Amino acid sequence: MKHLKDSITLIISDSKKTAEAKMQAICDLLRENVEYYDWVGFYFKNGDKQELLLGPYAGEATDHTVIPFGKGICGQVAESNQNFVVPDVSAQDNYIACSITVKSEIVVPLFKNGENIGQIDIDSNTPDPFTAEDERFLEWVNQQVASIV
Repeated sequence: MKHLKDSITLIISDSKKTAEAKMQAICDLLRENVEYYDWVGFYFKNGDKQELLLGPYAGEATDHTVIPFGKGICGQVAESNQNFVVPDVSAQDNYIACSITVKSEIVVPLFKNGENIGQIDIDSNTPDPFTAEDERFLEWVNQQVASIV
């Protein structure tokens, strides 16, 4: 993941790009370079509403552009403030299916000034691919993104 960190550091430091363009570049980079990251996207809290809005993403289009807090994996992370790794989405009762090909998911909250303002969400068509290394890496990614939002 070291080479990805270097690339993300360059993306974040590009003063010619907007925050949105930087996040899109990060989504594209992760999807293209981690073989089991099949869908990569950011969701952000919608002001004072108890819902998440889809931000930049890479992968198949999704109907899930608004997710209420508590609903699905993303909505649960919005409430728990904890990473959520789902090795097998079919075993989850409170799961919102984005695609029938998705087998697993990882969602890591994004904090700014101690507040959970959003999250990075990754779907994989591979069963149980996510490791503690993925969690630490995505926490680092979110720290970088927090510096630009």
